[in-house]
This record gives sequence, C-alpha cells and structure tokens, in this order.
Amino acid sequence: MKRDNDKRRREADPPRVIALSFLGMIAAGTLLFMLPFMTRDGRGLLPMEALFTATSSVCVTGLTMIDPVLKLTGIGQVLLLLLIELGGLSMVTFATFFIFLFKKRSGLRSLRLAQEYTNLDSMSQVKPLVRTIILSTGGCQLLGALVLCLHFVPQMGLKGAWVSLFTAVSAYCNAGFDLFGTIEPFGSLQPFNGTPLVMYTVMALIVTGGLGFYVFYDLLTCRKTGSLSLHTRTVGLFVLILILYGFIHVFTLEYNNPATLGPLPLSQKITAALFQSITTRTAGFASVDMNALHDLTKFGMILLMFIGAGSGSTGGGVKITTFAVLVMSIVSVLSGKKETVIFRRRVDRTVVNKALAVSLLGMLAVYLTAFVLLLDSPDAGGVRVLFEAVSAFSTAGLSCGVTASCGAAGHLALICAMFIGRIGPVCFVVALGDREETRGEEVLPEGRIMVG
Repeated sequence: MKRDNDKRRREADPPRVIALSFLGMIAAGTLLFMLPFMTRDGRGLLPMEALFTATSSVCVTGLTMIDPVLKLTGIGQVLLLLLIELGGLSMVTFATFFIFLFKKRSGLRSLRLAQEYTNLDSMSQVKPLVRTIILSTGGCQLLGALVLCLHFVPQMGLKGAWVSLFTAVSAYCNAGFDLFGTIEPFGSLQPFNGTPLVMYTVMALIVTGGLGFYVFYDLLTCRKTGSLSLHTRTVGLFVLILILYGFIHVFTLEYNNPATLGPLPLSQKITAALFQSITTRTAGFASVDMNALHDLTKFGMILLMFIGAGSGSTGGGVKITTFAVLVMSIVSVLSGKKETVIFRRRVDRTVVNKALAVSLLGMLAVYLTAFVLLLDSPDAGGVRVLFEAVSAFSTAGLSCGVTASCGAAGHLALICAMFIGRIGPVCFVVALGDREETRGEEVLPEGRIMVG
C-alpha cells in the first residue's frame, strides 16, 4: 500500500507532470513534422530537423535548422504556431482554464499544477489568474495582429493577415519564429528597421509576454487591491534597468559597425538598438546580423539572455526576479545587513537560496552545452559557442550560426538546453527524482567555514 501511495504521489507531482506535458508536446510535434504534407517538398522533415523544430517551438526558443516559410507548407506553419502557443502558455494552463470554463470541479492535483507553473503563493488565486491569462493573452495577440495587418495586408494581401497573426503570437510568446524568409532568408526583422509600426508593435508584444502572468494579473487588479505587489514592482524596475542597459550597450558598441548599425540613419539606429535590447533577453527576433556583432557586444548580450524574462512568463532564462534577488543580496551584504531587502521589504532566506540554486544550475547547463558544442564544432569559436549555449538555455533563440553548422551531438545538446531552460532548472531536477514533504528537520550543530 505504501508503495502504491508513493507511486501515486510521484505521478501527481507538479514538476514531474509539467515536464512530461512538455515532453509529450515535443514528441507529438516531432512525429507530425515528419509527415509528407508538412513540407513543401512532400518528404516531411528529417528526424533531427523535426525534433529540433518541435523542441524549439514548444520551448518558445526560435533556434531553427530550417526557414519555416521556405520549408513548411501552410499546415506545417499552423502546427508550428499551435506548438508555440501551447508551449508559451503551457498545456496545464489551458487544461485548468477549460475545467473552470465548464464549471467542473477541479481536483487538488489540477490546482497544484497550475499553481506550480504560474508561481502563485495560494491555490485560491489560480482560477482568476488562469482566466486572466487566457483572455488577456488572446486580446493582446489579436490587437497586435490587427496593428501589424496595417502594414502587411496592403503589401501581401490576405497572406499578410496570416503573417501578422503568426508574428504577433510568436512575439507575445517570446518565440522568435518568423515568416519573413521570402524577404530575407534567416533575416528575422532586419528588413523592418525603417518600419516603426512593425518594430514597436513587436517590441510591445515581447515586453508584455515577458513580464510574467502574475505581473499582468497584478496590474489588472491593482485598482481593487490598492497597491502593487513587491514582485511586480521588482520586475518593473529591473525590466527598465535591463532595457536601458541593453540599449546603451548595443547602441554605443555597434554605432559605427558597418555590418550592423553603421549604415543606418540615426532614427533607425535607435530603433534597432532598442529592439535588440528588448528581444535579446528571450524573444529571439533580430534587428541586426548576429554574426556581424563585435565580440564585446555579444558578451553583454550573453548576460541579458541568461537573465531572461519574468517568472511565470512565456520567456526563459533564470528570470528577472532571480537576478534582482542576487543583486540585492550583494547590496545587502555590502551594506552590512543580515537580510536581503528590496523596496524596504525583507526577502525570505529560502527565496535567496532558490535564486542561488537556479543560477548555479543554469550556469552548469550552459557549461555542459558549450562543452559539447566545442567538441562538435571546434572551429566555431569560444564566444559564438557560449552565445549559442546561453541562447538555447535561456530560450532566447538568437544565433551566431552555430546551430546551422553543428553536427548531431551539438543539436542534441541544444535540444536538452532548450528543454531544461524552458521548464526551469529546479523543476527539471525535482521532476527526475522524488520530492518528499519535510515534516520536521533534524537540528544540527552549527559549523564554520571560510568564504571569499
């Protein structure tokens, strides 16, 4: 009986079920992409291409071995968009929403799954939050698509409506896939630096999707509560700081680069640098040629990619609040404070420990991915390999060309990095093993150890 109870407990463990749900979507997507009618040549994607494309779309990364518009048929593009949407919002969120929609009683397991994915403190918040997620997400994506239609429909006709919808969903889900290969293969949004309507609409969608579902919910309900939570204020402050840092970094270092910002007029330099700052953290679109960036610029972008988007958002990385907690912990230590303080609020020690664990596990994942990539593509160069490894783990999707040129081992390493980065390092580790609820901890004598 105890063995059966342990089995049921493991099967209902939220991190395990979340990981399995993503694996299930990836497996289904892989098999479907291999069907003949998914590609223009009638042969289907090769197994590695299918697996890589499915993983990248479900994990909303954007790294790709193929150009979607040149390789996939209309049905293939629809499948790609569906996987992006499901991966961005999570099958768990959709399932929980429909349970509430049809007024069926949700079990504890369903509530725990939704709570785990959306980073809530209380299960009572799940129902209103999930409803807000679905409705606001649909509204933002539809509004973004309508605005983009103002540019693409006059140019492309009815096809422009599909391109607008695909771009809006991909941007909101921070996926980075695009259908502009007929304009410039693998050029992403580089041809649109002179089109503010497209660039700033995509930027707005990226930021909105990357804030985190709870932040969006908090902003919508702040009139009722009378204030914003510490989490929302922290995310808002550090998002502004990171966007400003990224803009200054790209603008100053690439200003005279003849292969990136150099030939552009000042207004387009500003647009391209701001866009690249916003998209670098997790979206995967590009306003300049990644291969042509200075190595120093790539180093700064590596930091932004590793940090990523907000917790419980469509983006990846170790998350903004993780970075914020680490930064403020350092500030508190330098200030002689015993506790980490943000906005005059004490941060619980367990949160600080989790931030450290997530960051270190993320570094380990990046190290192992880069190690395999260097073995597989020794001529790629250390900076480009590190850039690609961080891009995969953070699900940013920006590429310096390593993905297209590496072998099977490199592609498998990138697939693993995307999966780990999407579900979260801690969630991934816990999902593989048992998680026992601690009823009481043994009191141990204190020991001393020197650091620094």
